[in-house]
Formats: sequence, structure tokens, C-alpha cells
Amino acid sequence: MSRMNPVVLVLIAIASVQFGASLAKGVFDAAGPATLAFLRVGIATLVLLAVARPRLRGRTLRDWAVVLAYGLCLTGMNTAIYFSFARIPIGVAVTLEFIGPLALGLIGSRRLLDLVWVGLAAAGVVMLGALPVGIDLAGAALALLAGALWAGYIALAGPVGRRWEDLSALTVGNGVGALLLAVPAIVLAGDAFAQPRVWGIMALVALLSTVIPYALELTARRSIRASTFGILMSLEPAAAALFALILLGEVLGPVELAAMACVIVASVGAIRSARPAPQPAGTTV
Repeated sequence: MSRMNPVVLVLIAIASVQFGASLAKGVFDAAGPATLAFLRVGIATLVLLAVARPRLRGRTLRDWAVVLAYGLCLTGMNTAIYFSFARIPIGVAVTLEFIGPLALGLIGSRRLLDLVWVGLAAAGVVMLGALPVGIDLAGAALALLAGALWAGYIALAGPVGRRWEDLSALTVGNGVGALLLAVPAIVLAGDAFAQPRVWGIMALVALLSTVIPYALELTARRSIRASTFGILMSLEPAAAALFALILLGEVLGPVELAAMACVIVASVGAIRSARPAPQPAGTTV
């Protein structure tokens, strides 16, 4: 895998994440978002524990504080986006979610050009809100919340990476998420845990949306420029819409596609003009 072109690895990771997202939404008829999010992080934790075996002894209070915050952001963004998926199309949700990393990359900038990217992204959001049939405001708000937590996840990636080795942070972060979601997931589960279909699909989703893409991105980021990585990650909304169309039959209209294009172009423009280039992290849904 390490000999593959890093660009190809990132593209595979993006496809894996968004394919997994559409698979998860496909079982919303059998289980709620909280239960599915719990199964995803719980199964991913078990897989990662078998691979990573993180060192827990001898950790400082600062180590634990950073990784707990990282786990909260990781779990929160994935849970919020699942609840958003239940209300609005996946392509729209991921487009709104991507505002978080884009805003993070533009924070602190004082250049006039960056105002163009802010305006373009804002135009995309306004276009979604002005759809003739309207957009579910709760679904949109949940997607934006997921984006804000995604930005927090990115901001914490550096500090947590310096304190926790390789997959250790992701393993512990998912474990934190599993503990936090256990009670609401069980309370709201109904008969979901008795359905082999739910377990099978969410086991696949745990691999596709967490374990596989993170491992691919970790490998790719050792040899790929931050700006290139960021631009490739800007394809997330388009990939989300494509897999939702293929697997779920979710068709986006011209206004939604135009709004998505605005956000993608704004993200690419912000990354290309950044000094230094921001490096958003993937593994979002």
C-alpha cells in the first residue's frame, strides 16, 4: 500500500468514507442515528484495539485531556451528521458540513482574496436555504454542527498526534465515543440489536468510514503536500452526492448542485491561496 500513489490513496479514502455513509443511511429504517453511530464507533474500536494496542499507562493528564477532547469532537461530528442524514440528502449535509474545515482554514486571514472564498461559501449556504421547497432547518443546523466539530477535530489532530502514536488516538477517541453513546443508543435501539442486517452493515461501515480511510490517509500524508491533500478532500461533497445517488436514489437539483460547487470552489481557492496551506483531516462521516 505504501508504494501506491498517495493521491490514489486519498481518493480511495474519500470514496470509502462516503460509500460507508450511504450504506449507513440505508439502514435508517431499522435503527436510529444514535444507535448506528454507537455501533460504528464501538465496532471500529474493537478492530482498532486489535491492530493498534494503544499504550495507556504512564500517560499525563494533558495526554488524556487532549485525546478526550479529540474523541468528543470525533464522536460528536459523526453522530450529528448521522442525525442530519435522517433529515436532508447526504450531498447537501456534507456540503454544509464542509463549511467547518473551510472556516477553520480562513480564520485569522486578513487578505482581501480570502473574503472572496468566504463570500462564495456563504453564497452556497444561502442558495441551499433558498430552495423552492425549503430545507429542513434542523437537518441543516446538525450538518453545520458536524462541520464545527470537524474543525475542532482538525485543530486537535496536531496536538494529539504529538502525544499519541499512530492509530492510538483514533482508537482511544472511538472508545470514548462508544462509552458516551452507549446509554442513548441502547435506550433508543428498539429491536435494532436483534437484527443481523444492522450489525453486518454497520460492521462494514466501521471499516469503510473509520478504519480503512484513516489508515490510507495516514500513509498518504507522509508523502503528499498539505495543499494537495486539502484540495483532494474538497471532493468530499461531490463523492457524497454520487454515492447517495447510486445507493439511495437521492437526486440533487440544479440549485443544490450549484451550492455544492460554490463550497468546493471556495475550499479549493482558500487552500491554494493559503500561507501556509491548511491541512484538513478526513474521516468525517
